[in-house]
Amino acid sequence: MTIRHRTVLAFALATLCSAPYAWAADGASITLYRSDSPGLYASSGDSDANEGYAVVREQRGVTLESGLHDLVLSDLPNYLDAEAMALGFPGGEAKVVSQRLLLGQGPNAALTGLTGSNISVLGDNGQPLANGTLLRAGGDGLVVRGSNGTTLIRQYAAVNTEGGNFPTGSSLRLRVDASRSGQANAVLSYPTSGIGWRAAYVATLQPGNACNMQFESRASIANRSGRDWNGAKLTLIAGEPNFAKATGPRPMSMAFAAKALAAPAALPEQSSMADYRSYALPAPVDLPDGSISQVPLYAARTMGCERTALYENGGNWMPPQPMLNLDFNTDSNNTIISTLRFTAFDSLPAGYLRVLTADRNGVPQFIGEGRINDTPKGSDATITLGTAFDLRGTRERTSFHADRNGRTMDEAFRITLTNAGDTARTVTVREHPNRWREWTVASSSVKPSKQTTDSLEFRVDVPANGKAVLDYGVRYTWTADVQPQP
Repeated sequence: MTIRHRTVLAFALATLCSAPYAWAADGASITLYRSDSPGLYASSGDSDANEGYAVVREQRGVTLESGLHDLVLSDLPNYLDAEAMALGFPGGEAKVVSQRLLLGQGPNAALTGLTGSNISVLGDNGQPLANGTLLRAGGDGLVVRGSNGTTLIRQYAAVNTEGGNFPTGSSLRLRVDASRSGQANAVLSYPTSGIGWRAAYVATLQPGNACNMQFESRASIANRSGRDWNGAKLTLIAGEPNFAKATGPRPMSMAFAAKALAAPAALPEQSSMADYRSYALPAPVDLPDGSISQVPLYAARTMGCERTALYENGGNWMPPQPMLNLDFNTDSNNTIISTLRFTAFDSLPAGYLRVLTADRNGVPQFIGEGRINDTPKGSDATITLGTAFDLRGTRERTSFHADRNGRTMDEAFRITLTNAGDTARTVTVREHPNRWREWTVASSSVKPSKQTTDSLEFRVDVPANGKAVLDYGVRYTWTADVQPQP
């Protein structure tokens, strides 16, 4: 493997101690936490990648020397939590005395991962400048220990590595005290950002008058950590653990490469973990740096749903006293929103739902997208699809009377709904009587379909190429110990 750089000059320095080098092993075990950071999933490498959270456990084969000496572990992510890194020797062959993290960021990021490995440094005409162990790669050049001493190379054209391996990311230099020389297995664990996952759902509405949809669920796994993982064993955590630390340093730009994965034969094994839910993937996954991979969460299924055209005015805010002001609660809009609701067949992790429907030629077309929060099994999830093109609404107040001495207040509205489409539609009108918390429906031309402490709903049928009118009134009351608005 060759890295090209600059042109040539070298001189000798005092001898430095080199360190045995350990390549990263494939098959790391990664516990991955959910992240909605746009920078992780963007199709451009210019976004912030220091988001997300994962805990990595991997085995490293190292060569020990008896007594106190240094080791270098390379191929680490760029956004490590250095305070939480841990290296252990299950066989008790050595103990860690100290450790130093060398971050693989900045203009020398590609060479930082080679720290501790054997390299050949070439000049601009191909002549060899140095051969040996790379001790450091910095802005002042490369420090290489060879058989004739240690050399600082300020200008060079290329760097060759032995064996065709080229690690990515950061490196960890360790000082260990070993009881013997020889090969040993070390277990390295660390948390890192730059990697995360979230759920991705697709619902394809089925033809017919009833609302049914084909529902697909996947996990989108984004890796912008500066490190490749091959054959990783993944466990995905759904939920929101608390993270006390602020985010770490900002990443450099990187190229984006999406890698599609074939669906494994089996689905993730789901279980509870403390207050969260875990999904253990059934097969190892490759996660190249700068990639977004997808794996299934649940088997595709057909399920029922509910489409709603919603015309809503006001909100859930309640005043601390009855509001007798004539101009209160007169807001109105003409937009009718299309929504989709369904009941979760199982616990659904938070993510985004894309909704498709077939056009007149049977081609699935995108009609809206919304976010689903963590939804327990049996709970409802509702998303907004967009604005209904053919439907409009207007709202006007038809009467208002406040009797301060009688401690009552009456208010009435007229809702006019129009439908420019060729099919009849049912519109859900949601009003919020919020002049005061004590109220009753005094009159309505359409019977309310739902009533809560802060909302009132009506289902109004609107004919094709026509309109429908809803008239309703409410009465507010309060007791003598309540003081209305002055």
